[in-house]
Amino acid sequence: MRVLIADGQKDVGLSLATLVERCGHEVVLVVGSGLEAIQAYARLEPDVVLIDYAIPRLNGVVAARMILAKDPGAKIVLVSVAPLPALDDETTKFGVLQKPVELNKLYAALYDAASPRIERPNATD
Repeated sequence: MRVLIADGQKDVGLSLATLVERCGHEVVLVVGSGLEAIQAYARLEPDVVLIDYAIPRLNGVVAARMILAKDPGAKIVLVSVAPLPALDDETTKFGVLQKPVELNKLYAALYDAASPRIERPNATD
């Protein structure tokens, strides 16, 4: 899987890159702003984008929405230090990962993001 990482703190972005590689995936680029994430996505077409919620120059949600506007099939995981505020229906396509990122949770988040969405039946069905 090819992963684009966007985090405003260079050391955090590089740490995420190391974890992604430990999961057996390729990091195509690490960028430091939402605007750079949008541009890099268009150019590199990664399988998944890991984007910091509080990234500068367009926060993670705004940048993710712009990526989805150009590619509705984009797979995006928002990464945040704190629990995210309630997201609207449009943003339910995003995976969410809380910092500090644990390897097993990153592994699961990448695969959940890349997997097709499957409606699960209710327990009462």
